[in-house]
Amino acid sequence: MSRPTPTIRFVLGDQLSEAIPTLRDLREGDVVLMAEVGEEATYVRHHKRKIAFLFSAMRHFADALRARGVVVDYIRLDDPENGGSFGSELARAVERHRAGKVVVTEPGEWRVAEMMRGWSKDLGIPVEIRSDTRFLCSHEDFELWAGAQRGLRMEFFYREMRRRTGLLMAGDKPVGGRWNFDAENREALPKTIDAPRRPDFPPDDTTEAILGLVAQRFGNHFGDLDMFDYPVTREDALAYLDWFVFVALPNFGTYQDAMRQGEPLLFHSHLSALINCGLLDPLECCRRAEAAYLDGDAPINAVEGFVRQIIGWREFVRGIYWREMPGYGARNALDARRPLPDFFWTGDTDLNCLRQSIAETRANAYAHHIQRLMVIGNFCLLAGLDPVEVQEWFLVVYHDAYEWVEMPNVVGMILYADDGLFASKPYAASGNYIDKMSDYCRSCVYSPKVKQGEGACPFNPLYWDFLARNRDKLSRNQRLQRPYATLDRMAPDKVAAARRDAQAFLTGLVGDGDY
Repeated sequence: MSRPTPTIRFVLGDQLSEAIPTLRDLREGDVVLMAEVGEEATYVRHHKRKIAFLFSAMRHFADALRARGVVVDYIRLDDPENGGSFGSELARAVERHRAGKVVVTEPGEWRVAEMMRGWSKDLGIPVEIRSDTRFLCSHEDFELWAGAQRGLRMEFFYREMRRRTGLLMAGDKPVGGRWNFDAENREALPKTIDAPRRPDFPPDDTTEAILGLVAQRFGNHFGDLDMFDYPVTREDALAYLDWFVFVALPNFGTYQDAMRQGEPLLFHSHLSALINCGLLDPLECCRRAEAAYLDGDAPINAVEGFVRQIIGWREFVRGIYWREMPGYGARNALDARRPLPDFFWTGDTDLNCLRQSIAETRANAYAHHIQRLMVIGNFCLLAGLDPVEVQEWFLVVYHDAYEWVEMPNVVGMILYADDGLFASKPYAASGNYIDKMSDYCRSCVYSPKVKQGEGACPFNPLYWDFLARNRDKLSRNQRLQRPYATLDRMAPDKVAAARRDAQAFLTGLVGDGDY
């Protein structure tokens, strides 16, 4: 009796879930293919820590499959026969195993989807591309929802997702009587409250080998590998989720917008990279947080805020990405053209808020959402930095960044480059916001209380310059009526002075976008 022709089950590096549709009907004789390929590490020069995390997580996932008796064909980066791309490694595997079919789950990024669409023709065998069921809203469902809306707003999408999942629902009503408790999640962190100590996940031999490989092969990439301490297995990811739910979640909601020098994580979950690569399922994370609320272990504002980030914002931006691609990343509604300053790579700036946020990004491949939006992103918006260069930077530096999540956040939320497709206003702010939500300004050479001239926080003149130069495009926005009314009441010489200060600062920036 002849053996059945094997099927190659190709699992990508951000699909590290045993529930991934690729493995749904795995049968005897099939081969799971996984490959570390240089092309995926270098299409942008990803943070060294992100590469190390994913390669280590991949190797551990392959070991977990083998422990179940699954045949895994794993191609390491330093394999001398490694062709360096998904396509080349898939072709070699098909020939090596004389496969008759390939099964894969749809990728998260448009460029990889374009590759996949050509694989069947290139290989001469069927390639089945399955929907990614880790997401709770399919492309088709998002299109149906979006097509029925007058405007694309996450809040209304989020309510639909709450109804669909039943999370934090009492029948057809939201638990607590409100859909959104964001107004209770904007407190600065008092000096008397300390961030909790995180659990340790020291590197094992597999991870140590990966750290050495990444240091050797990608030593010129941005970021540090020192003190690598992040889960790379399903078991450790679940332990980290449990720690967050029982230790950090109770204070997460109230202080989720707060920033403190030298404390990059505070009460944040730090789970996004684990969710985005597949080690944690988004719905299981939400269910555990919901259970903490129902058991009286976490308040509603914390649990609702966490759930909203996952089934609301995460699903929403993914829907926006696939609906608007290709071409979404080229949008530039505010005609921003300034090159990315060099200090985004070096951290060498005397603005302490930016220095802190960039230094923590370099060290950890992570910064929390307010650092990304209201410090780094706010500066990018006010300074008129080129959206393409800003997108590349965000994709390079964060370990949870994939184009499907990075692009809408940068193009739509941070830079308003899509002309308000889903953001109701640009998220522009002066130095006062950063001073209110952090202790950064106390250690800065500039003062947010000085509005113009020597010692003034550059965010202050940059804010008024941003409003003035974009008046024709933004002044009719209802949510900007108050700042434009304030601008109109300012004496003309004061406005002119603010704009001169802003231009002098911007002229002094050095950058060509190269890293």
